[in-house]
Amino acid sequence: MPYKERDISKLYYTMGEVSAMFEVNQSLLRFYEKEFDILQPKKNKKGNRYFTPEDIENLKIIFNLINEKGYTLQGAKDYLRENLGVTKDNQAVINSLETLKQFLLEVRDQM
Repeated sequence: MPYKERDISKLYYTMGEVSAMFEVNQSLLRFYEKEFDILQPKKNKKGNRYFTPEDIENLKIIFNLINEKGYTLQGAKDYLRENLGVTKDNQAVINSLETLKQFLLEVRDQM
């Protein structure tokens, strides 16, 4: 089996990197930061935002609720307030399934 590069995870992601990951404008990320309490990026003295991997996971949850499930902003806030633990568990399952899917697609392409 050939050598496979392991994924390198960063401690902090810049606003530009996160907006490129989710393919959205930076203004939407700033808006979600104000609206959702679970999203708390670190800020340096200049005011630049740095997102942790936990913030990235929280953004995935927010985008899943709003874009995939069709929740309104207020509905997503209420849902997260009541079901944060379950939602994080569900997102972890979704992430592992996406990783498995990617692996299976790579195996299929090598055949």
